[in-house]
Amino acid sequence: MEFLKTLGIEGINPGTSTGRKHHESKETISSFTPTNGDKIATVGVTTREQYDQVVEEAQKAYKVWSQMPAPQRGEIVRQIGQKLREYKEPLGKLVTYEMGKIYQEGLGEVQEMIDICDFAVGQSRMLYGKTMHSERPQHRMYEQWHPLGIVGIISAFNFPVAVWSWNAMIAAVCGNVMIWKGSEKTPLCGVAVQKIVAKVLKENNLPEGIFNLVTGDREVGEWMTEDERIPLISATGSIRMGKEVAKTVGGRLGKSILELGGNNAIIISEDADIEMAIRATVFGAVGTCGQRCTSTRRLIVQESVYDQVKDRLLSIYENISIGDPLDENTLVGPMIDQGAVDQMQNALKEIEKEGGKVITGGEPLDEDGFYVKPAIAEVENHYDIVQEETFAPILYLIKYKTLDEAIELHNGVKQGLSSAMFTLNMREAENFLSARGSDCGIANINIGTSGAEIGGAFGGEKETGGGRESGSDAWKAYMRRQTNTMNWGDSLPLAQGIDFDV
Repeated sequence: MEFLKTLGIEGINPGTSTGRKHHESKETISSFTPTNGDKIATVGVTTREQYDQVVEEAQKAYKVWSQMPAPQRGEIVRQIGQKLREYKEPLGKLVTYEMGKIYQEGLGEVQEMIDICDFAVGQSRMLYGKTMHSERPQHRMYEQWHPLGIVGIISAFNFPVAVWSWNAMIAAVCGNVMIWKGSEKTPLCGVAVQKIVAKVLKENNLPEGIFNLVTGDREVGEWMTEDERIPLISATGSIRMGKEVAKTVGGRLGKSILELGGNNAIIISEDADIEMAIRATVFGAVGTCGQRCTSTRRLIVQESVYDQVKDRLLSIYENISIGDPLDENTLVGPMIDQGAVDQMQNALKEIEKEGGKVITGGEPLDEDGFYVKPAIAEVENHYDIVQEETFAPILYLIKYKTLDEAIELHNGVKQGLSSAMFTLNMREAENFLSARGSDCGIANINIGTSGAEIGGAFGGEKETGGGRESGSDAWKAYMRRQTNTMNWGDSLPLAQGIDFDV
């Protein structure tokens, strides 16, 4: 395919930072497209020797990169954003072809990379500290922020390029260098992005070790989390994985940013604009075939409008176009692999076993690729299967009577990423956004759970991990704070009025 050639993807690709003289990897990962199961290409798995060489080169690059003024680092990030604009179409197609999300979403993911580059360029001139008044005469106090060093980024298959950029571009303007391990299910996306970024570094005579790529399974990720040379690990994935990362990184007193599971809900009030709520629900529930961390999993509906919402959803689900994600008429592409399809089928069986009812969809389609019909099920919030995050297009319908009950149901799961409420009632809206309302990191009124903008800090509470990436002041997570005191006088007064003469 032409877009693969444009991105420099070959039949066999190095999985460790391109342009390096590493020993050839004997082990490889094959990338398969979920659209029809065909093999796309192979990628070399990073060996331990290669990994250590990458870390060493990253350390060398850090000495150069961290000494550049932040606005100059921002200029390099600006050029990366410009290069991504040039490659937006082929990279968007690769995201679609390797991951399975529809082409519009693939393009949107690359646009998100471009947007975060633009944001980071501005941030490079706003790494602000504070000044404080000292209690001692002729003293000045202030704080400043310094880079950490190497930032390790472990990303998931569902956003194979965007989540890396949230971390990498902000961390870069802060003066850090990056080592990235993407998902073994989407390794070509990492290879393609590495090649794009390497062009910018080469054009500016900068060391390639500023941005680094390693490829492999859990073992490579464990090397990173155990490595004391990497002070910060930003990991996106399952709750189970996140707990292991937190334990390992915390055990060496390192820092971590965790973006883990979401079990996101929309509350639809009797005072909602129903059609608006339905549109947001469908996009959140079936977009990316239900494989977003912000996918809408639970729909908590006021009993007076429950049947109306249910009937409208059923009519839409009957006509959703499922198929080749590169076809512009498709709304739902495939799941990532057969394992994901099997997980969905197991969840549907568990729903029925616990007393729920699947009222539409769920069955795999009889064709090449990993296609399923999005499902809707009537359930109770306390079911074990509802309490879990099934990474699949299953939407749970739940009734409520009062607002207090709705909020209790909403918050009654262990995850706390994204949330939404549809209502035209100001009191309901303010209740949902108050301290007694949504307990999630993201809470929206009259928009869905998916589609966060890069300007806000992204992340969640409870078992979602508590991390924050992307906008607002998330940049502080990639830096260390330093408090400074400057004595410009000719005496040495002590704080708290302590008298200590010698």
